[in-house]
Parts: sequence; C-alpha cells; structure tokens
Amino acid sequence: MSSSYRNRIQEFKVSLSEQKLDMQALRQLCFSGIPCEGGIRSLCWKILLNYLPSDQAVWDSFLQKQRDLYAQFLREMIIQPGIAKANMGVSREDVTLEDHPLNPNPDSRWNTYFKDNEVLLQIDKDVRRLYPDMAFFQRPTEFPCQLILDPQNEYETLRRRVEQTTLKSQTVGRNRSGVTNVSSPGKALNLYPSNEYEVLPNGCEAHWEVVERILFIYAKLNPGIAYVQGMNEIVGPIYYTFATDPNSEWKEHAEADTFFCFTNLMSENRDNFIKSLDDSQCGITFKMESVFSKLKEKDTELYMRLQEQNIKPQYFTFRWLTLLLSQEFLLPDVIRIWDSLFSDQDRFEFIIPVCCAMLTLIRDQLLAGDFTTNMRLLQDYPISDVHAILIKAKELQEGL
Repeated sequence: MSSSYRNRIQEFKVSLSEQKLDMQALRQLCFSGIPCEGGIRSLCWKILLNYLPSDQAVWDSFLQKQRDLYAQFLREMIIQPGIAKANMGVSREDVTLEDHPLNPNPDSRWNTYFKDNEVLLQIDKDVRRLYPDMAFFQRPTEFPCQLILDPQNEYETLRRRVEQTTLKSQTVGRNRSGVTNVSSPGKALNLYPSNEYEVLPNGCEAHWEVVERILFIYAKLNPGIAYVQGMNEIVGPIYYTFATDPNSEWKEHAEADTFFCFTNLMSENRDNFIKSLDDSQCGITFKMESVFSKLKEKDTELYMRLQEQNIKPQYFTFRWLTLLLSQEFLLPDVIRIWDSLFSDQDRFEFIIPVCCAMLTLIRDQLLAGDFTTNMRLLQDYPISDVHAILIKAKELQEGL
C-alpha cells in the first residue's frame, strides 16, 4: 500500500470521525474513489444514499429502529402470509366462498397470493443469475436471517413457494399441437438443471436468496412499480458492498441496510422503470436524448456520424442509464463508478456526462466503423479504465 493511499484512508477516517459530518467535504473525498479497507466504502454509501443521518449521535437509535422495522416487514409480508397459506384449506370446511382459490375478487387473499407468486418467480429467475461470473451470490451468507429460518415458525417460505409454483407450472405442459403433457414428478423436481444454482441445505441461505427477499419486500411495499427486471442489477452491488464489510457488526445487518439504501436509490431512479413516464421530462426517453444532446454540444462530428448511421440513443443508452452502467463493467469497476455517482449531489444528472464520456473516448473507432461494428462496440463497451471515463465525464460536466 503506497503512502499516498494510506494518507487517503486517513483523510476518510478523519472526515468520518466528526460528530456532525461535513457532507460537502465527504462528497468531494468520495468522488475520487472510496477505499474498501476498514469498511469505509460501506459506511460512506450508507451516508451518501441518505440512509445514515449526518449527525452520528443518532446513528445507534436510528439503525435499531430501521432494522426493527425491516424485521416487521419480514413478519408481515413473508412469515404471516406463509403461515396463513399453510393453514388455508387444511380441511374442506376451511375453504369459504370468500377464500376460495377460484374467487375472482381482486381483494381475496388467494388472488393476492397468486399475484405475489408471479412477481416472486420473476425475481427468483433474475437473482439466481446475478453476476454469474463470480461465485459470491451462490455462496452461503455468514449471517442467515434467523427470523426466517426459525424452526418454530412453521410457514411456507419463499424458497418453498418458488419450488411449489415452479413444480405446478412445469408438471403440466402443452405442446404446440395442443397435446397436454404431464411430466413425471422426478423430472419436474429438477427445477434448475445447473448444479451452480442448487438451493443450499436447510439452515443455510445463499446471498442470492437474501437479495430475492429484499426485492420481494420492496415489490410488496411499492405496488405501483412492484418489481421490474433490472432492479436485481441495481440492488446487487449495494448488497455485495455491505455483505463484504470487514466489520461483522455492519455485515450482520447487510440485508436490512441494503433494503433501505436500495429503496432510497430507487426513490430517485424509479421513473426510469415506469413505462408510462418514458416520454415525460423525468422519464428514460428524455434522459437518453440528453446523452445525445450533450454529445452534439461537445463533439458535433461524432454526433453527426451516429446520426448518419441511424444509431439511436435507445439502442444502447437505455441499458446504460436504467441499470446505472452495472452491465457494462466488471463489478469492482461498477462499484468505483458508483462511488462517484453517489457522491455527486445531482447523481442522475452526472450519469449523462459519464455516458457522453464513454462515447467520446471511443470516437476514433466509432468514426471509422460501420453500423454493425459500432453497435457491437456500444453494446459491448471496450474500455475498462473507468478512472479515465470519470475524469472525462467531470471535464464534460464542468464545460472544459
């Protein structure tokens, strides 16, 4: 470790030791990259994402309150419905007209249960393949949720719900000729053929199962948006950062802390996931066009070249913007970009010059390439030096 890096760590420690944090100074420090040593990044993200207040005197009471609230969410949205499902229809006398599974009333418990299952299956499908190039999310967490795993709570877990629903949907299939095929139970049980995604034994939880629970609770609490594919890519780096904190006292509560930080981030970013807002000034279409407007202002030649080739911003910036570049770089590089993104007070304004910088840094290749070559470049971005991208983005933001 170089002396300059050690000095930088010391600067963070001094800044974070103040009773009342100087947010402007902390933001400036974080923008140039946050050290991961000593859990500094994990702590800074909690502050930058408006989870931890700037007054450290209230941290202990605040964290206790938030973590108790999350435990309450688990009870109300996973454990209690699971107990109710386990008890529903135990005998024929228990099935009333109101609680009958075929009751079309949208307010019936069964209808809510089936709708929740649709959301859960989509979340399950997405989180199982979260960052498949690294083993972290398939590994067991050191701190499985005791509330969920408590053997005294006899209820239908999310894991069981997925298994049951997938089993039912796979057992009876219909081929293209309309012939019904009922597969054998043994075959149906092979829900996920790859050993990499096998569920861990009882008493253990993989990190992806924790992420699944976070997203399910978020969807239940936010029915207007619920779950949209891609949210898993937003929550993944936050959870990874908190769940790898070297301080066990923080790591133990990675799930609850991730939930609230993700919720805060989505409160700023959720318009990108709401289709009805796409063409509004706060929607994704406006942001995509803003990237090209910035490019036109800074590099007219490159802008005209993309226009001539009919390369529209939605062909590539949709993914860049909605997923905060989480699909364009390796996880450590995504985390480094997010250090700067989170520390900028106008974080979702700053991503516009970041995207523009990514274009200008490959301008020679784009000017020389044809439509097919350029689309390949933009959909599989070739530069891995995120430091250079961020420096260029800051220059573009400041009008240099």
